[in-house]
Amino acid sequence: MSDTAVRGRRLRWPVRAVAAVRARAVAPVEPGVRDRGAWVVRTARLPVWPLTAMFGFMPLWWALGAFQLAWPCFGALLFVLLTTRGRIRLPAGTTVWLVFLGIVAVSAVRLHRVAAVGTFGLRLGMLVTAFLVGLYVYNVARDGVPWARIAGPVCAYWVAMVALGWLGVLAPRFSAPSPVELALPHGLAVQPFLQDLSHLDATEFNPASAHPIFRPAAPYPYTNNWGTGFAFLVPFVLAYLTSVRHGPLRLALLVSLPLSLVPAFLTLNRGMFIGLGAGVLYLLGREIARGRVRLLLPVAVILLVGWLVTLIIPVVDLIRNRTSTTDTNIDRYDLYVQTRAAVLRSPLLGYGQPASVDTTHSVEPLGTQGLLWQLLYSYGIPAAVCFFLLLFVVARRLSAAVTATGLWLSALPVIAAVITPFYGYVDPNLSVLFAGVGLGLAAVDGAVNREPGVPR
Repeated sequence: MSDTAVRGRRLRWPVRAVAAVRARAVAPVEPGVRDRGAWVVRTARLPVWPLTAMFGFMPLWWALGAFQLAWPCFGALLFVLLTTRGRIRLPAGTTVWLVFLGIVAVSAVRLHRVAAVGTFGLRLGMLVTAFLVGLYVYNVARDGVPWARIAGPVCAYWVAMVALGWLGVLAPRFSAPSPVELALPHGLAVQPFLQDLSHLDATEFNPASAHPIFRPAAPYPYTNNWGTGFAFLVPFVLAYLTSVRHGPLRLALLVSLPLSLVPAFLTLNRGMFIGLGAGVLYLLGREIARGRVRLLLPVAVILLVGWLVTLIIPVVDLIRNRTSTTDTNIDRYDLYVQTRAAVLRSPLLGYGQPASVDTTHSVEPLGTQGLLWQLLYSYGIPAAVCFFLLLFVVARRLSAAVTATGLWLSALPVIAAVITPFYGYVDPNLSVLFAGVGLGLAAVDGAVNREPGVPR
């Protein structure tokens, strides 16, 4: 038979048969990890540069004052890339997330002012962007893009957040208008919500206090956001370190982890400590139940380093001093009581967004001081149920993880659920959370391309 005939016969093979043969070439060496030499048929890969633009260039967006305001624009970019490429794989929890977003969108009918549409749209954009980040990361990982390339931008985000946290330590009174703030029309620039998002502040403190407590906040407007980002990023960084054993980014992460404890402790975020503690207990409980103790050593090292830092920074005394000289606990309780009463008056769709009321000692918005209360007040009880159901579905799916990398990522939905009553994170932190979740789900749902030297 001539070469031409052979080639012709090969060209007549059914496409499905070719795909089946090539798919059998995939030989996972462990759940979720693909042999580096294996290959599969796939469509064009999604690019990684949008994730680099979002997370890796975060210091630039913060310096411009566009970090929060422009974040949904990145979500629109991811949506265009996903829909253009097509063949989108849907991870666990997608249906629940879409139902949740639908309820949030419908709750707009409860808005009482036209001016509130802008802030409502920004929050909805943050929620949609987080979903798209998780979906995009999931598909990029399933496309076979090296794991380190996908995780690298989020780890760079961590390094920048730690550096800005140290700006709050070294220059606590730093405050400056951003280019975006200066460019806003005066009527918008003086709005407290927009001013908080666009103004550059290194810390959050009470300027009227005789002895203010400076709590690192940058790149976020509030220090609680910094604490939430810390709680979500620590497991992500540890997952990267257990997967990648070389490179300058790994060195930067090893240096930044102990350095991060100083600004983290100075935030005095009790919910941050509670969330991370719950995540560690969850992981240790899983490992002990399976007769493994491999996480005991790294956890012990982390706790030891944390304890050594407390010898330099009297965290407990600072928290006790803050709570004894302010009315934070009383105001929180009063806010929760009023929020509960308001939710019972509009349980299905809420009120669309938070609303300012007088608490015991100050004016605070109902539907703040915790994502749980924001969901209940702004979008109603069904939306809050959907959000917690989503975290449960994701946590259950991630419980299939067996590698150290997967274990660290599997703690993320647990940490998120625990801190939800304390801190709100309808901001870029929600995208950070779902970037980690997307990576974890990709690894347990199919083969992903890890770097050489992954612990077996």
